[in-house]
Amino acid sequence: MASSQKLKLLYLMDILRTETDPDHGVSMADILQKLEERGISAERKGIYSDIETLREFGLDIRKYQRQPVEYALAERDFELSELMLLVDAVQSSRFLSEGSCKALVKSIRGLASTPVRDALHKQVHVHGRPRVQTQSDFIVVDKLQEAMAARRKISFGYFRYDIHKNKVATRDGATHVVTPVNLTYSDGNYYLVAFSDADQEIRNYRVDRMERIEQLDERAERNDAISSYDPDEVGKCVFGMYHGERVTATLRATENVMNVIVDRFGRDVHAVPIEGENAARVTVTVKESPVFYGWLAQLGSEIQIEAPASLREGYLAFLRDILQSY
Repeated sequence: MASSQKLKLLYLMDILRTETDPDHGVSMADILQKLEERGISAERKGIYSDIETLREFGLDIRKYQRQPVEYALAERDFELSELMLLVDAVQSSRFLSEGSCKALVKSIRGLASTPVRDALHKQVHVHGRPRVQTQSDFIVVDKLQEAMAARRKISFGYFRYDIHKNKVATRDGATHVVTPVNLTYSDGNYYLVAFSDADQEIRNYRVDRMERIEQLDERAERNDAISSYDPDEVGKCVFGMYHGERVTATLRATENVMNVIVDRFGRDVHAVPIEGENAARVTVTVKESPVFYGWLAQLGSEIQIEAPASLREGYLAFLRDILQSY
């Protein structure tokens, strides 16, 4: 019993953290009952003193003049709206397997008080989410983060899928050795941005297609390509993290698709209204790729490439190849 009494303050703090928030409190009778359930015998006078101690420790415990009077932890680490955003972000990630997603959501729900946890019990369906991963999702990301923090190179195997949905190792199974530069989240997937020893340039790798990841003793490369890498700037010109030639393009876009333009390139995108037309001339930097051409195609005749000519020809060739296959 003596050891249980020593735990009274910790149990009280746990009750306030898990059972209360600004909208839901516990009465003194509730507190005494919950402590009794935990094997702690307490008196009101002692609880008042303990609450003051917790306030001095820094907890924002407030007294609400309700019927009956209630006590609650008013300031929490996360607001309910913030926890909802976290749950949505986790459940919308295609990178996470079902098991990892459920485990992470459970941890997030644990940050909320018991009365509001049901509000976080929702499901966002993500088409194509893997049921299981060959490695723990969190361990993979941890390994990559550790290598970047230690400034070490990593090695890994990389694969693609064949027509039978079987894994096929790229480069005939040769191990990739790279300097990790950055982790990027794009289109529901994690990508490792890294400087490739073999290619001597920055490459993007889907994290869920990396296997046998190992941190090497070899120090990370230091060069201009790595030091000049800007993830925000690159994110505006890369489509689907696809590698391609960097091009400054002039596009003619009607007002109908300006929302799409701004969503993709940001509010600071260079756009000049065309006099006498309900359209604007937009200048953007992109990486030429089938993914970029596909993005253009979904906007149909509402957008056209004006320059450079090489990009126009590339887009025409892309469309012709599609038409010829039918």
